[in-house]
Amino acid sequence: MAHLTPRSAYRNLSDRLNRFPQGAPPSRLLFQILEMLFSEREAGLVAQLPIKPFTAEKASRIWRLGIPESRRALEELAGRGILIDMELRGKTFYVLPPPMAGFFEFSLMRIRQDIDQKLLSELFYQYLNVEEDFIKALFATGETQLGRTFVQEPVLTADNALHVLDFERASHVIKTAKHIGIGVCYCRHKMEHLDRSCDAPMNICMTFGATAQSLTRHNIARRVDRSEASELLEEAYGRNLVQFGENVQRRVGFICNCCGCCCEAMIAARKFGFLQPVHTTNFLPVVNEASCSGCGKCVTACPVAAIGLVSANHPHRPDRKLARVAEENCLGCGVCVRNCTSGALGLQPRSGRVMTPLTTTRRTVLMAIERGKLQNLIFDNHVLMSHRALAAVLGVILNLSPVKKAMAARQVKSRYLQWAEGKKP
Repeated sequence: MAHLTPRSAYRNLSDRLNRFPQGAPPSRLLFQILEMLFSEREAGLVAQLPIKPFTAEKASRIWRLGIPESRRALEELAGRGILIDMELRGKTFYVLPPPMAGFFEFSLMRIRQDIDQKLLSELFYQYLNVEEDFIKALFATGETQLGRTFVQEPVLTADNALHVLDFERASHVIKTAKHIGIGVCYCRHKMEHLDRSCDAPMNICMTFGATAQSLTRHNIARRVDRSEASELLEEAYGRNLVQFGENVQRRVGFICNCCGCCCEAMIAARKFGFLQPVHTTNFLPVVNEASCSGCGKCVTACPVAAIGLVSANHPHRPDRKLARVAEENCLGCGVCVRNCTSGALGLQPRSGRVMTPLTTTRRTVLMAIERGKLQNLIFDNHVLMSHRALAAVLGVILNLSPVKKAMAARQVKSRYLQWAEGKKP
């Protein structure tokens, strides 16, 4: 691979990716990944793209290319899952998704011959699972995270169900989605190339809405109806997979059906559980010690090692064991309850309700504030934000808590000061 200098197109692309709250820490491995996914010309073009959705006409003005040439470049990138294209008000808009959940995953969501997927998988593994800077930045920074856990609905009792809102049910996301796509699980596909994958289903990860529409249009995912998606959800329940989805209430973009051995979110939850890298459900499992047989089935089933066996301290049975939940690491998914054959496990509401951002915009703004990147959403160096877009972002900020609002104000003030000082003669 070519030697990469700080002035290269790939360095500029890396800088562009890291303007978004979900970035990708630069490293030799990242540049090798980008070289596989982008030509040098494409890297230079994509590095100039704005954060908000844009049209071919906007890209044409940024790139100083003709509209037909710009549209061809955009369609080529969308066809490989680098960009998401969507129809809004009769016009095609494009957006560059973050690496995850985004074009890193889309590169392995289908079998393709134009890139060496085995080599790419090895690079992903080294970058995500060995170096860990990316995973820490994605899952272990700030209070607001990319994804949340859905509770396994079959284990809910009638009383539990009263505490579950519609947006907290994966079945409701499926039932209300306008477009549904099913793709190859990026995580298990990656691990398969490393001879580390498990036997969990491969074609079971779900995308919804505009993302699904784009991915199915370009054969990156397979379009399915709600009935088939519901059947796949039931299969995921039966295989002890955890539903990890976008951390929003409205228009959820994805739900992954995750195993504990291959999936990045579950690995992050296991490694950095005390930092709460994944938003939990509003439940915790509780053990009925009188009924617990100490069989360990719940321990084996837990994807994040949040449950273990301890001595029961029985005076006449010194070898007797009991299940014990590490609440600080527990996702509240309910997989352990499903696997308890003695009826000793149940779910109870957490003491404080877990809050879920209303929309992707709100979550993105919260993440940007917490990660010190709010100015990138408001002041895009490559595209002048319209008054409408600026009002939408600031409208979200004005509805934040006083503490978050103060953090946002400091960052905006800092950006204005830098601009003002740069204008001084």
